[in-house]
Amino acid sequence: MNLVIIGASGALFLLGNITAAPVFAQGHAGHTAQTPAAVEKLRTAKPQDKPKAKQEEAVEEEFPQVDISPEQRQLISVKTVKVALKPLQKVIRTVGRIEVDERKLATVNTKIEGWIEKLFVDYTGRYVKKGEPLAEIYSPELLATQQEFVNMLKWAGLRVPAAHPPDATQGGHNHTPKLTATEPVSELRKMIEKDAGAVLDAARERLRLWDISEDQIKQIEQTGKPVRTLTLYSPVSGFITQKMAVQGMKVMPGEKLFDVADLSTMWVIADIYEYELPFVQVGQPARITLSYFPDRELSSQVDYIYPTISADTRTAKIRLTLANPGGQLKPQMFTNVEIRISLGKRLVIPESAVIDTGTGQVVYVDRGSGAFEPREVQLGIRADGVVEVLRGLKAGEKVASSANFLIDSEAQLKGVKPLRKW
Repeated sequence: MNLVIIGASGALFLLGNITAAPVFAQGHAGHTAQTPAAVEKLRTAKPQDKPKAKQEEAVEEEFPQVDISPEQRQLISVKTVKVALKPLQKVIRTVGRIEVDERKLATVNTKIEGWIEKLFVDYTGRYVKKGEPLAEIYSPELLATQQEFVNMLKWAGLRVPAAHPPDATQGGHNHTPKLTATEPVSELRKMIEKDAGAVLDAARERLRLWDISEDQIKQIEQTGKPVRTLTLYSPVSGFITQKMAVQGMKVMPGEKLFDVADLSTMWVIADIYEYELPFVQVGQPARITLSYFPDRELSSQVDYIYPTISADTRTAKIRLTLANPGGQLKPQMFTNVEIRISLGKRLVIPESAVIDTGTGQVVYVDRGSGAFEPREVQLGIRADGVVEVLRGLKAGEKVASSANFLIDSEAQLKGVKPLRKW
């Protein structure tokens, strides 16, 4: 076999074929000379260690950071918090005002021209019951129509006593004329009775359309005399919120005389800002307080979200309903409305940990040993002093929550720029 010997100067010497058992040569200092395999292993081991160290240095250089000594941290009172998943609840607080329930608002007017002869309700705010008389109106046109109705009653023979049937008593003698379908007089009588009944029905319907009640029509039929005035009745129970009727005034068809409002339930109309609209939905519970009841809290829910936005205030209106059994709630009262919305668990950090640069949102991540890494993040919902993190941070990382503007000043002086990690 060939024997390789390494000299003191590191030169290699190749000897001839030796058949004896292999003997390791001794070095200059008495050390055993290494075999070619060991030399090759030694040469390959060192280059492997150097790239690894360089790779770790490159990884460290990927993250821009600013160093803050422990003394500086204590001096500027740096505090850090962990990025964590927490239940997020958004609270919307706004101001509302009490309005009349439009579904329980009624207007009283007349369909004829006339004059108010008698006024039963003579002031605004009075409570009236359904069916209670409000005013009496004299109308020549209505009087003429009633007279026509009376004349039709007489002509049709329907006035009390009622018309006699063909077999009724006539002239004190029982006479039952036997008429056949072929007699011309019988046919003419049937036609007259039919026409009279149609004209009478038309006159009765015209009175109904002019708001003459069924009781008044029956009174006209029984007495044969027209009613001089038309009585207006309240269609609902409630308060007179507007009164335009005055004793003796002339009224025209369709002119509003009274507004009657049922105040047993009230509406609360509140304003919601444009950016809060995605969180508000119909059916969400709400708490309402009034300065009128300092120790009382009312519960309601969102009934309706109006479809338009005010161009001046950039707000939309929502509607809530409140019961008003004692009448303590008055229209145009101001209220405080609070809506709590549960948003589930979100990755959040304090709002104080975020620095708005104008072009992005930056936080400083604590990497330990006094090093802080500026990092750009993407934020979501803000609520109760915390803000949702959509991108840029992971749960468990620590960020500076106080004195971060001083850390940012140090980073600006050293030219350290934030890193975006998405």
